[in-house]
Order: sequence, then structure tokens, then C-alpha cells
Amino acid sequence: MDDPVTFARKLRREQTPAERRFWIILHPWREAGLHWRRQTPIGPYVVDFACKREKLIVEIDGDTHYSEAGRAHDRGRSAFLEQRGYRIVRFSNAEVTGNGDGVFAVLMEMLGEPGSIPGNTPS
Repeated sequence: MDDPVTFARKLRREQTPAERRFWIILHPWREAGLHWRRQTPIGPYVVDFACKREKLIVEIDGDTHYSEAGRAHDRGRSAFLEQRGYRIVRFSNAEVTGNGDGVFAVLMEMLGEPGSIPGNTPS
């Protein structure tokens, strides 16, 4: 497998429809100045979306995550990230593409109103 940086670049070029949709859902928080990274390396792993300031990782899970091997890999990866202080929230592809309002509501619970984030200024 490629090193994490090379792999992350490849994933950014080849985003899934759900990942592209999620980037749009994040827009109000990005507009408010909260910096998000797409397909970013953290240690040996590449996470779908990360807000390092909030220590929040969002994973958009496709079918491979629901196999036994996929679940085992995700458990190890989650343990690594949680040991570093990250919170992880997972959405399925179907949730992101079919229930954007629900995904937005979960983010509201975790992050608050996009305009109410202290310490951020729009860029």
C-alpha cells in the first residue's frame, strides 16, 4: 500500500458521491471558519474528514466496512485515534446521500450552530 500521504492524495482525487455530499453538508461550519481536512493522514491511517481543532473525525462508511474484516480494521483504527483524543462519528453512504438533514443534526449536536463557534473568524 502507498504511504499515507500518497494514499490520501489519491482518495481526495477519487471521492465517492457520499463524500462529496458530506463536504457540502459541512459548508456552514467551514464558512464559519472551522477548518476541516478531507482524506487526511493521522499516524498510519487516512481518515475521511477531520477537524483537528475539535478533535473530531467523521468517517463515511461504504460496504467494505460492514464485513468482519472491515469491522476488525475499523476497531483497531478507532482505538488508535481515540488514544490520541479524537472523537469519531460514522455515517453510512446511504445516510449521507439520503438523509443529509439527519447528518446535519448530528453535527449540530456535536459542534453547535455554525455561527456560534468561539474563536473562529470566517476566512
